[in-house]
Parts: sequence; structure tokens; C-alpha cells
Amino acid sequence: MNIAVCVKQVPATDSRIKPSAEEVDIDRSDMSYVMNPYDEFGVEEALKLKSQIPGTVVTVITIGPEKASEVLRSCLALGADGAIHLKDPVLAGGDTYTTALVLSAALKLGTYDIIFFGKHAIDTDSGSVPIYTAEFMELPHVAVITKLTVLPLEKRAIVYRQIEGATEVVETPLPALFSCHKELNEPRYATLAGIMKAKQKPLKVLTLHELGLSEDQVGTKGAKLVVERLELPPPRKAGTILDGDPDTAVANLVRLLHEEAKVL
Repeated sequence: MNIAVCVKQVPATDSRIKPSAEEVDIDRSDMSYVMNPYDEFGVEEALKLKSQIPGTVVTVITIGPEKASEVLRSCLALGADGAIHLKDPVLAGGDTYTTALVLSAALKLGTYDIIFFGKHAIDTDSGSVPIYTAEFMELPHVAVITKLTVLPLEKRAIVYRQIEGATEVVETPLPALFSCHKELNEPRYATLAGIMKAKQKPLKVLTLHELGLSEDQVGTKGAKLVVERLELPPPRKAGTILDGDPDTAVANLVRLLHEEAKVL
């Protein structure tokens, strides 16, 4: 069984975010990066299946500049077998549509039974890349999964996902694409032996030419979404502290909610 996991390098959650000088992106200078947390669940699920199903090969894929190779090396250290880095300057500035187009072009170069994504990336927070990718590849897709049972001999999977007040059970043929939620598993940490072995594992670099796409299809030229301006929200006003005994404080609170907040 061949499994692909699409991962993304995102700003660390403790990074200080501010607009760039052009005000169309964030200022990425001196920013630290990590693997998108939801992608970690996809990597872990792929590695779990590798340990359960003999002959399973796990490949991780990402898009980005040279620095993005760090997230691939992290996955190789965890136990992935190979990595593909989609690296070309013209890919920069794209949106979720062009990201999915590029990923699907890369995925079509191989044969995968299962493709994992995180349910969304914490930087763009859209959750649409897995859906677009499944559409481009004409594959069944189940989003926000919390449990997965794979039946390799029958080439099908049984998937569980949380919906409001219930659990939805979906059965799908393979190949298929799944986006992962945090209840799916508990991601592992890399061992020292894994980190050393990662240096010897293959990391393949593909450019736009090798993906069979044109410059007009990707990056800023192919994007369907145009960011006109990026700005920080206005600073929040200081809160009001209500002093005095409880009865007085409650009376003042009700008055403020009525006269100032106008919610009563």
C-alpha cells in the first residue's frame, strides 16, 4: 500500500504576526516555523498503517522555498520512507486553489491508495485545499476524520467523523483522500536513530516543468483569491473593573450592559 501525506510549514503559534511593508502578506523575517499541527495527525496515521500493513510505503509532500525542506526532514525522522519537495519560485503567492492544483499534479505522478491532509492549515485557516485536491484527482474525500479502519484486501476504508450530536460513519473505496482531526491519534516524537536515518532517506525536488503545469496556472497568476490589504485588528479597549460590594457591582454591571454595551 502506498500512502501520501501532504504537509505544510507554518509560522509557530508563538510568532509575533504583523503585516509586511507591502501590506499584502505577513512579515516573515525572523519568524520561526513548525509543521502544521493538524498535518501531524496525518503523518502519524500513515505511520500507524505502515506498521500494520506489510509493504506500506509512506511519502510526504510539501510546497515551499528551500526552508520548507525542514518539515520534510522532520517527517522522515518520524519514519516516513521518502519525501517530495515542490520547489519553484513561480509557485509563491498562490492561494488554496493553486496549492491544490500543484499538489494534485505531483500526486498524479505516483500511485497512492490513501492521501492524508490535516483538516486545515493554521495560517490560512481555510480547510479547502484537501477538498480541491480531491476534486482535481476525482477521488472520494472524507473530511475531519477521527477514526480510520483500512481493509487493504478489499480496497476500502471505514471512516468515522464527528458531527453535531453524533458520529457519522462513512465507507469508501480506495484510493481516497482524508483530512485529519486531532482525535484521530497521538503524534509521536522523533527518536535520535530516526533523525540520523532521515539524512539517508530520499528527498526528491520537483519544479514546475516536471509537474507539467504552466506559469499562468500557479502562483499569483493562477490564484483565484487576491489579497488587497492585510492589517492588524484595532487594539481592544481596556476592560472595566467594578468595585464595591456584590449588590452594587451587579447593579453597575446591568447598567453598563444596558447603557454602554446595549445588549440588554
